[in-house]
Amino acid sequence: MYYDLTISIVTYNTNREELLKVLQCLEKVKLNKKIFISDNSENQDIKKVIEELNSNQIEYIFNNSNKGFGAGHNVIINKLLNKELDSKYHLIMNSDVYFEEDVVEKLLDYMSNHEKIGQIGPRITGKDGTLTYSCKLFPTPLNLIMRRFIPLKKIVEKMDYDYEMRWYNYKDIVEGALLSGCFMLLRTEVFEKVGKFDEKYFMYLEDYDFCRRIGEKYEVIYYPKVEIMHEHAKSSYKSRKMLLIHIKSALTYFNKWGWIFDKKRSETNKKLKKLYNINN
Repeated sequence: MYYDLTISIVTYNTNREELLKVLQCLEKVKLNKKIFISDNSENQDIKKVIEELNSNQIEYIFNNSNKGFGAGHNVIINKLLNKELDSKYHLIMNSDVYFEEDVVEKLLDYMSNHEKIGQIGPRITGKDGTLTYSCKLFPTPLNLIMRRFIPLKKIVEKMDYDYEMRWYNYKDIVEGALLSGCFMLLRTEVFEKVGKFDEKYFMYLEDYDFCRRIGEKYEVIYYPKVEIMHEHAKSSYKSRKMLLIHIKSALTYFNKWGWIFDKKRSETNKKLKKLYNINN
């Protein structure tokens, strides 16, 4: 069956109220849509929540294992690639993302009028309304190392100012290098040309890797005219286990794209900074 929009949400022991809240947001999207809950949990408790809603717009998939964030989304992406499912656009989102009515429609309206766009992302705030610097340059190893392991506040802030494009006003529509993986709105055709998530990443940086590959074929656009709220963030800052997973993902990313010599990183970052007359 054909849909205007397919949506995938990966869950793992997700709170009932959290899931219901995001589904209520998606209910406001007035499009022919299908929502897939790809559940990486140990049990099927979430299935009961879906069954209670009794909606033919929502499909629950129990994966019976947790192979990671990207792998969970790939379950649905594989359906699109195998033509078991057909849509014009696909939304990859977290279960802790919330937004008001018309957000998705406005993003799609802009996207439909700009055919070169492969991925678009909105302005993102935290629960307290603080802006999330979600439009980033391609990272260097130092960006990630300094943030976590060398607590020299002034140096880290200076590096983040550059890496998180804080010199950009976050009000203009701009072509970015990397956007947040918590809300990735894509043309479905992207999967045929770019592929799916690299499952070598269990969690963290799989969105950077995927976004980077999209940017090689399409425009990746930050569209701050609409806003979403991302309730949770930086879980690796609170858990040693998640920190180790983050480190492993960073190793995977830089082994793949380059530690010191990364021509694409240099060219793209330089181009973006030039737009705003940033010389360093």
